[in-house]
Amino acid sequence: MKQFLQLTFFVFIVRPVLLVILGMNVRGRENLPEKGPAIVVANHNSHLDTLTLMALFPLKDLHRLRPAAAADYFLANKWLKWFAGTIINIIPLARGAVRRNPLADLEAALDREEILILFPEGSRGEPEQRAEFKRGVAYLSKARPDAPVYPVFMHGLGKALPKGSLILVPFTCDVIAGPPIRWTGDAQSFMGELETCMAGLASEGHFQPWE
Repeated sequence: MKQFLQLTFFVFIVRPVLLVILGMNVRGRENLPEKGPAIVVANHNSHLDTLTLMALFPLKDLHRLRPAAAADYFLANKWLKWFAGTIINIIPLARGAVRRNPLADLEAALDREEILILFPEGSRGEPEQRAEFKRGVAYLSKARPDAPVYPVFMHGLGKALPKGSLILVPFTCDVIAGPPIRWTGDAQSFMGELETCMAGLASEGHFQPWE
């Protein structure tokens, strides 16, 4: 039943919204992972970010996609908890909690050969403005070096549905997926390579600054 509900939601709601209302342009789709374990990382400006990334994959792979999301937000009430767990299939992360290994659930998902979706900026930022990536993705890559990291840059979603808004605005959105990178052996060099890849993807679009 869970997979049926997830498929129905993406076929009849998510994909029509992205393709018809927003007119999403995708480049580099061939760079996305065909199987796990894998880590997809992207910039974060909108509630639509997770659904957009999931919609890039074949429907048959939806159940293997595991977005990481803040537990305090997505488990705040029973309806949002049901939606996050059943439709989006999130891995809830407790922000600010002290655990022996805060990445344990993510590592377990990779061990099950699932595909993680991470937003290393943390919370959603201002529309179409990138924030510095936090190092959690580097520590995860160090723990599971066999899982390649796939950078994805998204543009336009921060204007289509920005933080704090519930009204969808029909802006054309772009998604650019780059080739994977792997653990370099050092967190600083890994984060530098990831930031360089994301900046390169952003420059490919020749996007004008939002006024």
